Amino acid sequence: MSYKPANELQKEAQCLLDEYLSKVTSLKVKERQKIPAQEMPVQDPEQRSRNMAEVALGYSFEQARVEAMRCLQCVKKNCMEGCPVKIDIPRFIDHIAKGEFEQAIAVVKETTLLPAVCGRVCPQEKQCQLHCTLGKSLKDIDKSVAIGRLERFVADWERIHNKTIIPAVKTSTGKKVAVIGSGPAGLVAAADCRREGHHVTIFEAFHKLGGVLRYGIPEFRLPNDIIDKEIETLKAMGVEIRTNFVVGRTRKLTDLLEKDGYDAVFVGTGAGLPIFMGIEGENLVGVFSANEYLTRANLMKAFDRKADTPIYPSRNVVVLGGGNVAMDASRMAKRLGAEKVYIVYRRSENEMPARKEEVLHAKEEGVEFLLLRNAKRILGDEQERVKGIVCLQYELGEPDASGRRSPVEIPGSEFILDADTVIVAVGNGSNPLISQTTPQLSVSKRGNIIVDETQKTSMNKIFAGGDIVLGAATVILAMGEGRKAAAAINKMLTQVHG
Repeated sequence: MSYKPANELQKEAQCLLDEYLSKVTSLKVKERQKIPAQEMPVQDPEQRSRNMAEVALGYSFEQARVEAMRCLQCVKKNCMEGCPVKIDIPRFIDHIAKGEFEQAIAVVKETTLLPAVCGRVCPQEKQCQLHCTLGKSLKDIDKSVAIGRLERFVADWERIHNKTIIPAVKTSTGKKVAVIGSGPAGLVAAADCRREGHHVTIFEAFHKLGGVLRYGIPEFRLPNDIIDKEIETLKAMGVEIRTNFVVGRTRKLTDLLEKDGYDAVFVGTGAGLPIFMGIEGENLVGVFSANEYLTRANLMKAFDRKADTPIYPSRNVVVLGGGNVAMDASRMAKRLGAEKVYIVYRRSENEMPARKEEVLHAKEEGVEFLLLRNAKRILGDEQERVKGIVCLQYELGEPDASGRRSPVEIPGSEFILDADTVIVAVGNGSNPLISQTTPQLSVSKRGNIIVDETQKTSMNKIFAGGDIVLGAATVILAMGEGRKAAAAINKMLTQVHG
């Protein structure tokens, strides 16, 4: 797709809006099907790979209304099946089509406090948009209504126009809920418990809230001021926040219940333990987990050359992996001045777990993809610094348990790739601190906390959700778990209170 400036996309949308505006409430299905999907305006690829500003610029008013007019307003609301937090999608989109932006964000805020975040980073194409009747009727998921972009639009409209909606909080119940971790699961659990009138305290190990939203997702995809604004809503609701507080070190998990008087605890500490490949050379200087690399760049401002914690200078970077984290790390390396950045992935592009949009953006920014390749060992120089990486070539065999075709090594296919930096982005494990310091808490072999259908753990009054339960998952799935846990906590406390 060739690059189009935002003003050009806006003009095209204005022409369509002029054509359809008079019949917005009476459009027939066939008319809606003919309205072209609206392209997301983005920064010029030539410029954006050298700055940290957000790549996607967001829909204009005209584009948002045109895109909303594409919604078929199905009675069955199939799209809601794929939404873990159950936003009333057709209703908020109908308001956008009519230009009723304040009503639209009010509908969204009935079920989520993080629409600006979800609209930017959630894989809607695998969730709500996958079930979109329009996409199915056009036999193309890419032509589904752009639900995520519309969610982002109304959230941004709310922020720009200072129309922040603070959810109502019920009369105090006198009950206290501790939320450990301020990632997406924790933020949702805190909001939903606070709505019911419980006193809620968020305990965060870092000095700033947001969890993976802040340390794991770069500014060019999710600006920190967006996260801050969403968190301000929680503060306005009366949620107490305690940073630099490591549960398991600063205070044991059981102490929160037994000594500090909390009536329930939600654990949402995420999957922050890096997984490496176990190959020779991973201990060399210049090898990073994607987790460390992105945390240094995002949370510790290493992209600022004057920062107290500058990042390792790189010219030739190899990123191992094919998910969104690999895309984030490779695009960050470009912005930090690397001349060459390679993605090395052992399957083909069709099997990549990364979002198509992120892969496209990485390519546009000059990241080179070496597909059906994988690292065998990392080479070091006499100072034990990375100087290259030995790779193997693969071909695809039969599908594995996940349904993706398994990579099969091609004998004698070794080659050396020059590199001074290797970033390993093959996944993360669950944060082990709480399970290590709370032996009575049941966990799986992988260290994930085991919960029942209500997110309750093996311990009374303790619930968990998000990546600490699922392993590394999506933001919206973590939010869904936070919502489910909060519902169970509220039910438990209401019964006790009553």
